[in-house]
Amino acid sequence: MRRLRRAKIVATLGPSSSDQATIARLFAAGADVFRINMSHTSHDNMRKLHAAIRAVEAESGRPIGILADLQGPKLRVGAFQSDAGVMLKKGATFVLDDDKAPGDETRVHLPHPEILAALEPGHTLLLDDGKVKLVAVETSPKRAVTRVEVGGKLSARKGVSLPDTTISSSALTPKDRSDLEACLETGVDWVALSFIQRPEDIAEAKKITRGRAAVMAKIEKPQAVTRLAEILDYADSIMVARGDLGVELPLEKVPGIQKQITRAARRAGKPVVVATQMLESMISNPVPTRAEVSDVATAIFEGADAVMLSAESAAGQYPAEAVATMNRIAEEVETDPTFASIIHAQRTEPEATGADAIADAARRIAETLDLPATVCWTFSGSTAFRVARERPRSPIVAISPNVATGRKLAVVWGVHCIVADDARDLDDMVNRACRLAFREGFARAGQRILIVAGVPLGTPGATNMVRIAFVGSDAADD
Repeated sequence: MRRLRRAKIVATLGPSSSDQATIARLFAAGADVFRINMSHTSHDNMRKLHAAIRAVEAESGRPIGILADLQGPKLRVGAFQSDAGVMLKKGATFVLDDDKAPGDETRVHLPHPEILAALEPGHTLLLDDGKVKLVAVETSPKRAVTRVEVGGKLSARKGVSLPDTTISSSALTPKDRSDLEACLETGVDWVALSFIQRPEDIAEAKKITRGRAAVMAKIEKPQAVTRLAEILDYADSIMVARGDLGVELPLEKVPGIQKQITRAARRAGKPVVVATQMLESMISNPVPTRAEVSDVATAIFEGADAVMLSAESAAGQYPAEAVATMNRIAEEVETDPTFASIIHAQRTEPEATGADAIADAARRIAETLDLPATVCWTFSGSTAFRVARERPRSPIVAISPNVATGRKLAVVWGVHCIVADDARDLDDMVNRACRLAFREGFARAGQRILIVAGVPLGTPGATNMVRIAFVGSDAADD
């Protein structure tokens, strides 16, 4: 099933989309990767969803990516004497401490000693998704005295966000470690890490994954934005998680940060996913708002590898319609006369490596000769990653003998992956590239295609060859 767009679609599964028939409809509507939110999914349900996705994959004959999104540390206040909570007034003093007694209008238990240890005077605390704002006045490892800057109602177990504070504890909680092991044993392709603050959080997860799944870093805290360049060195991919970014940062800063993250990831050749509230109104409506359409279009114009649906496909009333709408938006944007020029203007110089030089040369050759496709032979996926970094005008066809590679590439811009036996030699590589490009509808008999590969064949990361090949009339004979 060939997509008529370069950008990919990630669809979250949930109550509205947990059976195989619905997953098949979402895939047919345009979903390339399915996200399993481990905040709301047990290990047994995760395995059932995994099996359903793999069944759809077997029926379609196309590799489908599975992204397991770990919950990350959930920081919350303790309980109050009243079930209704308390009303905090602006200018009042409010204490967060290590006393487990139920709270009142003057104090509450904060069951996170790591927060109390890291807080400093002047640091901001945002409670209940930013509805209540506190500023630390006095701090110690046992209590923090704060001033209420923005008042409001606060009830038990509401979340705590810390835009100014770097917490020393790991981004992987015991639940995350258990979920991660279960997901790796089941065979997910990508793992997303929530609420990371530093590159060490990624390195810790990679020690556990050991290459069994690629690691996606969710950028949703100001500390992660500050250290983005270092995080990009460690992560395999980036997600712009705009929901929590909009809590911990002024909302008006989020669009600019989205562009910064997208462009930084593109420069690094790492896939970037734009997420959160893209078609939010489609949770309960069959059509999106004009502003939501523009939001999705902006991410596509920016060259994001993928755009993501959350509650729209997981819990909404119109999951397949939401995917189909996103698919149509992406197709329309990519045929817009300004799209190619915008993508070209954002292109950066290749990195000083042989693989990047080859990928840059491949794009130039394909565009100069107006070739219909660039075919990459890739075992690990690195060749396709580097070619996709260049955002060529023609589609990228990746051929890999490794099904795990095909699934991982499902999130990468412009890549149509075919799982096939590895080439026996150079002649076989050229002949089969031509036949597969013809079979999948990327080239016609009489056209030329570009082939990018690493020699010796099957050597991961050894992208070192470009070849122009003629698609003969015998390409139809497979």
